[in-house]
Amino acid sequence: MNKPTVHDIAREAGVSLSTVDRVLNERSGVRAFNVEKVKAAVEKLGYVRDTNAANLAKKRQYRFLFVLPDGASQFVDTLSAALNEAVAGLLIERVTAQILHVDATDPHAIVLALESIDPARCDGVAIMAPETPQVRDAILHLKEAGLPVVALVSNLPNSNVDHFVGVNNRQAGKTAALLLGRFIRRDHGSILVVTNSMLARDSIERRYGLDELMAQDFPGLGPLPTVELHDDPHRIAQVVSTALQTHADLAGIYSMATGNAALLDCLRRAKRLNDLVFVAHELTPVTSSALLDGEIDAVIKQDVGHLVRSALRVLRAKVDGMSILPAQERIRIEIVIRENLL
Repeated sequence: MNKPTVHDIAREAGVSLSTVDRVLNERSGVRAFNVEKVKAAVEKLGYVRDTNAANLAKKRQYRFLFVLPDGASQFVDTLSAALNEAVAGLLIERVTAQILHVDATDPHAIVLALESIDPARCDGVAIMAPETPQVRDAILHLKEAGLPVVALVSNLPNSNVDHFVGVNNRQAGKTAALLLGRFIRRDHGSILVVTNSMLARDSIERRYGLDELMAQDFPGLGPLPTVELHDDPHRIAQVVSTALQTHADLAGIYSMATGNAALLDCLRRAKRLNDLVFVAHELTPVTSSALLDGEIDAVIKQDVGHLVRSALRVLRAKVDGMSILPAQERIRIEIVIRENLL
């Protein structure tokens, strides 16, 4: 059966095509009686609008803002590049996106950035930042102003965002535990666990997943308390030195953060990369090179292209009042080892 068209609506309602067009595109100049007839015809025929075509006809523009962490981060760089590539492919559909960099370690800086967003110049926001009470309040104000908000990479579960775009980080932590447990060739040993900040929800959830599966399947392996590195090379050197001296049974390292260059450099100087199992997150030039050199055993990644395309789709759907397809927006956990990177 063919889908109903605007011509079918016009015939059913007994009005002209121009009247149907005005009603569907919410333009003025149509008598209330005819508006009701068109709406009744739409409901009776089960007409579903082609939102993209309608928005093109109205010259509708989508102006989105991505709030991303500032500083040197190869993961954020790849995310930004993927966003620019995705937007370039959507120019014909009038989608634009700008990036606003914030100091993710400073909640007040994040709030100031969110408060600077003008709802009259923006249609939706994607945020990659830690969740704090101040950030929750700032997101609430954006929502009250009518802007859809999605959490990107790291969830904001208490902030009433419209959607989370990212992997299930608890499952990602379980995946790390399984890799470490299978790759470490002994029943007992300690595992150094590091991240940039435990304020980030993704790190919290990854740690929960790690502990849950490790206790269940590999009880002899003991993950040490998480150490926050704050992207500080001096702190990283101190943490690595202390761990190597204090824990003679150290068998593995789990890096929940995305910046691993300084950590790898410290382990190279200590000549410990060959006897420790190293599992990291996100495929960047640094982790790719370390995989190829056998310094990292496995990388747990998420497709950055899928991340940004999903965020853009969800924001557009929320602007248009349309539903999303959960299966399409599910970001899958991927495991990369040297043999499937080549």
